[in-house]
Amino acid sequence: MAAQLSFRAFSRGAHQESTSTDKLADSPGTYKAPQSTVTLVYQAHIGRCWRNVTVLWSRNLMSHYVNVMVNSLQGEICYSCKVDLNPWLFWTKKGSKSFELEGCQVVIHWDFRSAKFSGRPEPSSDYYVAIVSDGEVVLLVGDNKKKAYRRTKARPALADSVLYHKKEIVFAKKSFSTRCKFDESNPEHDIVVESSTTGDKDPEMWISVDGIVMIQVKNLQWKFRGNQTMIINKQPVEVFWDVHDWLFSNSGQGQGLFIFKPGTPAESEDERDGSPQADNGDISDGGSTYFSTKSQTSSTHDFCLFLYAWKIE
Repeated sequence: MAAQLSFRAFSRGAHQESTSTDKLADSPGTYKAPQSTVTLVYQAHIGRCWRNVTVLWSRNLMSHYVNVMVNSLQGEICYSCKVDLNPWLFWTKKGSKSFELEGCQVVIHWDFRSAKFSGRPEPSSDYYVAIVSDGEVVLLVGDNKKKAYRRTKARPALADSVLYHKKEIVFAKKSFSTRCKFDESNPEHDIVVESSTTGDKDPEMWISVDGIVMIQVKNLQWKFRGNQTMIINKQPVEVFWDVHDWLFSNSGQGQGLFIFKPGTPAESEDERDGSPQADNGDISDGGSTYFSTKSQTSSTHDFCLFLYAWKIE
């Protein structure tokens, strides 16, 4: 009961940080076809003040696009730039749009001509989306950074943008995957949630990071809501889950919600004692903790990853 209450309280508090644009990803049942989405919410210094910028990637059988939305100081969407990513529309793959935001000229540049996709709404490599304000690249998404700076002819921003919210909707039968960077000094991690909710055996669920099982939940029919901490590169990440609909919906389908909240990195006991840490990659506490020798240098911020796992047949 305590775990269920903590999940509800955390989920309610975390969603208060969401912008109104995130609601586009909360009701996939309203679409005619399953629509996978990735919503990234940044804070960027645009027009001499900090604003929310939402980058929404969306894909289904009929459409594929990215929508960049810039909020006003009051939190409302004041500009939206939608780019069609369907392969037959090659002329839309590179371009720019400019607009005025409270007396400041802002330009959005993009280039998807060489972008590579791996079945997800967002590209895996060879692309960029750049927002320029006051001669600075205030937000840069993608890995083609050199091309972006050459194209925009703008300097890097003095104040770095911050990603503080990611929401992804995934449709699958048993296995749901996403990618996330919990710390800027380390690469992205592959996160996979797998479940076994049918058959004679008791329902189970596994959460793995980079192929290593971090959390295993047995007797899922009694533990369909809960939370547990896993350690990734010395950084604690609290995981909350609610998979009630997986088990108790009439159709056996429905939405599971997973929230990943990184905490402050902590020194290991060996480091405090001045002794070296063994590189054994052990998994302890029932597979819920993984220790790594990778150093942790950058600070954390109020980042959350929301994974909406829709189970379908």
